[in-house]
Amino acid sequence: MASMSSAQIVSASVLQNKLSPPPPLPQAVFSAAPRFWSGPIPGQPGPSQDIKPFAQPAYPIQPPMPPSLASYEPLAPLPPAASAVPVWQDRTIASTKLRLLEYSAFMEVPRDAETYSKHLFVHIGQTNPSYSDPLLEAVDIRQIYDKFPEKKGGLKELYERGPQNSFFLVKFWADLNSTIQDGPGTFYGVSSQYSSAENMTITVSTKVCSFGKQVVEKVETEYARLENGRFVYRIHRSPMCEYMINFIH
Repeated sequence: MASMSSAQIVSASVLQNKLSPPPPLPQAVFSAAPRFWSGPIPGQPGPSQDIKPFAQPAYPIQPPMPPSLASYEPLAPLPPAASAVPVWQDRTIASTKLRLLEYSAFMEVPRDAETYSKHLFVHIGQTNPSYSDPLLEAVDIRQIYDKFPEKKGGLKELYERGPQNSFFLVKFWADLNSTIQDGPGTFYGVSSQYSSAENMTITVSTKVCSFGKQVVEKVETEYARLENGRFVYRIHRSPMCEYMINFIH
């Protein structure tokens, strides 16, 4: 949580494919710059291109073509090229294989045997982007290497191992101003949800870092569930670590 003078990085990596993957999705061509997200930001400019005109041969001028018949109807315009690429790609927290659908950190206080009060510290919900929305901004990852300086398994090593288009910087405010008083039975947890076109086994590594040093790490494994033609991965009500609970207090 950026506002807590500490940072948390969640990475999802593929362990193994259990079924034969379907044909690969269409791929878009992007620049080599790493991509990160920092909220609603302007679109990322694309690379410049060097376009040269064709040489004009010395052919004689052709007579004009006869006008088209009035009974002919023009063809319908072709769809935009962007429609071949999923609308959420490069506009949401997603790679070509895995997409983050939802993330939340929360506190639940039981009121009786069947009801409870809930406060959300952080919530990243699903969005419905359109092709007119700007692409996510590219950020130089070297600017945050010092936040995760582990000698082995740190951000620098993970990024160099790649794929580099699977790394995102997410900055948000955490709402710690809760009117709910915790007590016996209070639960602090984190939930996240992902989707993919492939049947995979993923691991989610959650690291809490403070002042450039890793404080705690938790690794969880999740398996796919087929829902509406896509594979969904849910980590539901994962207990929050004691370090973060004490920090919130």
